[in-house]
Amino acid sequence: AHQSLFATRMSTEQMLPILETLDEAGYHSLEVWGGATFDASLRYLNEDPWERLRTIRKHVKNTKLQMLLRGQNLLGYKHYPDDVVEAFIQKAIENGIDIVRVFDALNDLRNLETSVKAIKKFGGHCQMCICYTISDIHTVDYYVNLTAEMVKMGADSIAIKDMAGILTPSVAYKLVKGIKGITDLPLQVHTHATSGIAEMTYLKAVEAGADIIDTTVSTFSGGTSQPATESLGIALEELGYHTGLHFDKIKIVA
Repeated sequence: AHQSLFATRMSTEQMLPILETLDEAGYHSLEVWGGATFDASLRYLNEDPWERLRTIRKHVKNTKLQMLLRGQNLLGYKHYPDDVVEAFIQKAIENGIDIVRVFDALNDLRNLETSVKAIKKFGGHCQMCICYTISDIHTVDYYVNLTAEMVKMGADSIAIKDMAGILTPSVAYKLVKGIKGITDLPLQVHTHATSGIAEMTYLKAVEAGADIIDTTVSTFSGGTSQPATESLGIALEELGYHTGLHFDKIKIVA
């Protein structure tokens, strides 16, 4: 969430007071690394991103840690050799990452092959990611067929990544239904509140069978970030869905 709202400028020290509380909240996982966090730590915060990961792992003992990986680009902006990709993923898992959400911006699965093999090789959970966009080509059938190819490649779960917040409730329902119709793998939905429809999109995705939705704590929610965990948790529980959240264990951090 701080990447979406504050350009990934939170320091590790600023994160420490809340880590154990987040660990008790009942999240499926916490996305704490990868993407722009690595770049920002080095370029703007003068921090070691590997040390950040190890520090978070020390404080988060019960909840899975998740990272975002740009396929053959890793966390950079160009393609890296296969041996570099494999070594990086090995070290990420060794230093505390459980789930690797891997994507290619153009949904070119060739750029995910090396990453997927490495994630599986070193015992990580491989979440393969659909990058959602809209065009005459990018139909529900297109994404369902893409998912089928990801299943063949060995995905442990599937994510729908709606980076721009343009996934509408109706399409979300159809897309989730379509994907769940061809695979029993867990399906996670990620969107942003940018366009003001994220909560409705999540509700329809859950109704269609989505297993996990990406949220953030209320203080970091809305705008270009994700919807609030607390609000969505209460709403979904009242509608009869078990969220897994433990509101009784969430304490105030001064």
